[in-house]
Amino acid sequence: MLKVLESVLSVLLMIGLGFLLAKRGRFGTEAAGVVSRLVILVGLPAYMVSNLMGGYDRAGILAMLPGLPVPLLVMTTSYALARLAARAARVEGGRRGTFASMFALSNTIYIGLPVNLILFGERSLSYVLLYYMVNTSFFWTVGVYGIARDGALRTGGPAPKIVSLDSLRRVFSPPLLAFLASAALIMAGLRLPVFFLGLAREVGGMTTPLSMIFIGITIAAVDWKLVRPRLDIVLVVLGRFAVTPLLLVLAVRWTGLPLLMKQVFLIEASMPAMTQAPILAKAYGADAEYAGLLTSLTTVASMATIPLYMALIGRIL
Repeated sequence: MLKVLESVLSVLLMIGLGFLLAKRGRFGTEAAGVVSRLVILVGLPAYMVSNLMGGYDRAGILAMLPGLPVPLLVMTTSYALARLAARAARVEGGRRGTFASMFALSNTIYIGLPVNLILFGERSLSYVLLYYMVNTSFFWTVGVYGIARDGALRTGGPAPKIVSLDSLRRVFSPPLLAFLASAALIMAGLRLPVFFLGLAREVGGMTTPLSMIFIGITIAAVDWKLVRPRLDIVLVVLGRFAVTPLLLVLAVRWTGLPLLMKQVFLIEASMPAMTQAPILAKAYGADAEYAGLLTSLTTVASMATIPLYMALIGRIL
């Protein structure tokens, strides 16, 4: 319990630092974008290389593969339930794809990764990457299709394609490419020089604090005047923090998967909505304000749910 409390305190303090600096005007308008690019383009790929190349062999890589179908099953089921919930709640047609993405898909990197690292240490990284691979692939295909279809309905534009060259390019992001390249080198029996791994570890060390600072900046930008208690908002919050985690528990509880994998997957499934959704909503002509509100609201709500899941995870699985 003491470890959990210390982990929660570390998370909240780092987020609080970003929040305080943003509120005091220490960051410019581009600060969140700069921090997120540093994490995705530099910090996280370096961290993945140093961790995988420094601590895994062929057997370790192969042992991860049986866990891949689990997040795919959970996300597919959650997304289908979200589409049904959107119809039942009479969410307008130009918001249903955005609603479903927020309901079913989680922020696996900016929040999920550092929370898992703080809670379980570096041994959790490989399982985080498995969930991330499925989450990012699902988002940039099915999720983006739903958001783009929202935009088409709102603007009267042509219907989007579920798979495109742009979506495939987005799936193969720098963190995923670093993971695949490291796994390929390990399977081939090749190792990187020690000095390079040391450099990657030092650069990758900024991933967790920068991710938490990014979340603090995001929370500081929330306009609470836009928040109104509505059924669709309540359903998204329930989807993120209750329905999807419950589906994950049901999917893994009676399997022979490693306990740590189950725990990491549960933490990832209970994270807030993806931060990329509002950007995509704006790009495709969907309701970007609606997406931004849901992202911000679930991020703020996660400040209560993260400590809860961190405290209860040993009893749930």
